[in-house]
Amino acid sequence: MNQLIHICLIPRAHGPRSVHGRRGWRGSVLSCLALCALALPPTALSSEVEPHGNILKAAREFLTEQARQHHGDALEVRVVPGRLDPRLRLRACGAPLEAQLPRGGRMVGNTTVGVRCPGPAPWSLYVPMQINLRGEVVVLDRSLPRGTVLSSNDIRLEHRELNSLHSGYLVDPEGAQNMVLRRALSGGTVLTPHMVEPQRLVHRGERVTLISENSVVSVRMAGEAMADGSYGDRVRVRNLSSKRIVEGRVLSAGVVGVNM
Repeated sequence: MNQLIHICLIPRAHGPRSVHGRRGWRGSVLSCLALCALALPPTALSSEVEPHGNILKAAREFLTEQARQHHGDALEVRVVPGRLDPRLRLRACGAPLEAQLPRGGRMVGNTTVGVRCPGPAPWSLYVPMQINLRGEVVVLDRSLPRGTVLSSNDIRLEHRELNSLHSGYLVDPEGAQNMVLRRALSGGTVLTPHMVEPQRLVHRGERVTLISENSVVSVRMAGEAMADGSYGDRVRVRNLSSKRIVEGRVLSAGVVGVNM
C-alpha cells in the first residue's frame, strides 16, 4: 500500500505549461487516483455504503408477508423487486432496515415500499416492486345471456394470472351460484363482482306473502312490496288487510318475514 501511495504522488511540474500540458497532467492525476481506488481493500470503499441488496431484500420480505396476509393462502404470491439507480449511495445503516406500505399502496401489480434506516444518520426511500398473483378463480363455462341465474353447471374454477384483473374476481363457486349476470358474457370470462348481482326474490309492486311467526304461532298475510329485494335484504311492504306499512327481511321468492 505504501508503495502504491508513493506511486500516486506526482511531482509538481516546473516552469510554464501549455494548455495541452495542463490537460495531460490532470489526466495523469485522475488515472493515478483511479488506480489507487482499485487497489484499496473492498471494505475501505463499501463499509460506509448500504448495499442495494440489503434494501431490496428488506422491501421484498416485507411486501411478501403483507401480500400473503391480504390475499390469503388460496392465491400464489410472488414479489419481484425493482431496480435501484446504480448511482444511489446511502450511508450504511448499522441497524435493521424498516419497511412500510405507503398509504394507498396496491397489493397487486406495480407498487412501492418505503424503506427507512432508523440509525444515527437516518434516511428513507421508496423502492419499486411488483406483486404477481396466480390462483383459481371462477370463470364461465360457456357463453350466457344477461339475466341468467348461475348454477353449478355454468361455472368452473380455473388457474389464471390475476395482475390484469383490476376489477377483482370471484374465487368461491358456491358464492357465485344463484347470482344473476348483469350483462351477456362469453365462455371463459373471469367473473368479477361487477358482472353479477344477487337474484331479486321480491319485486316492487308485486304481491308477496308476509310471514310472522314465533315458537308458538305462525301468521301469514298478503302484502305488496314497495321495493325490490334479494335474499336477506330488508324491504318495506304494505299489509293489504290493515294498509299498514311494515318492514321485513326477504326470506325466499315472494316471501318476507316480519316481527310479530
